Amino acid sequence: MRPSERIMKTLREIIKEADAKKIAVGHFNISDLAALKTIFETAHEANTPVIIGTSEGEREFVGPKQAAALVKSLRAAPPGSEPRPNGREEYPIFLNADHTRSFEKVKEALEAGYDAILFDGSKLPLEENIKQTKEVVDYVKSVRPKILVEGEIGYIGSSSEILKEIPAGAALKPEELTTPEEAKEFVEKTGVDLLAPAVGNIHGIVVQPGFKEKLDIDRIKAIKKAVAVPLVLHGGSGLSDDDFRAAIKAGISIIHINTEIRQAWRHGVEEGLKKNPDEIAPYKIYVQAMEEMKKVIAKKIAIFGGR
Repeated sequence: MRPSERIMKTLREIIKEADAKKIAVGHFNISDLAALKTIFETAHEANTPVIIGTSEGEREFVGPKQAAALVKSLRAAPPGSEPRPNGREEYPIFLNADHTRSFEKVKEALEAGYDAILFDGSKLPLEENIKQTKEVVDYVKSVRPKILVEGEIGYIGSSSEILKEIPAGAALKPEELTTPEEAKEFVEKTGVDLLAPAVGNIHGIVVQPGFKEKLDIDRIKAIKKAVAVPLVLHGGSGLSDDDFRAAIKAGISIIHINTEIRQAWRHGVEEGLKKNPDEIAPYKIYVQAMEEMKKVIAKKIAIFGGR
């Protein structure tokens, strides 16, 4: 899965290739330019494709059109690229509208130029989730057929934060997790390109005493066997390296990381201010934050790539 080819593969092709090679594409969320710059440069150094995610809240802050323009500019002119006979080389960096919960926000991301959209109806009853997700798929494909639409079943919380307790209603017990039968029905009735199931994962990092996040690897295998689309793992922050490797081997093709990046950003900013208490230039303080984020991102990329 090397991006330095003359013609850039589509996101669909890259995910398919990852699935065949039993590796995963990293999906990292941003809410500022420092995170975007760090993720892109780290992925470029590792010579690997990458997906940038913005949730509804992150899009509201960054601006959907602005996020799309920034990613498009990075795709068009990667650092250190050599001229190609057929013109400028492009870099496979893609933009996903993460956790989009309304038709209005789906249209907003579509019009802004996103490469993929996750419609999140995971808090809805299954039948209503199927109904609304299908409406989104039908509309998106009628406007831009090549855009990828992801669906999600099984509520796993909604906050990329440090949580003192398990979010109310989060599916963590075996009987609450996504079943292969539900996954099959959902994919067949909605026509989604990607599926995010609840398999023991949870958004954020839960620090509740006695709680330990653990994936149901056998369930991932069963769901993968039941559906004909790539699987996405949300809530990757806080999972063990062994869980990641086992999940990818079982059939996960995309992994989302957000909370750990936010943690690293916060730690880096605090360290930057501590080292330079009189500094008032944000970009100088962000140097430390970017270094901390890079450590997290580089490690995840290596694991996802089978290293």
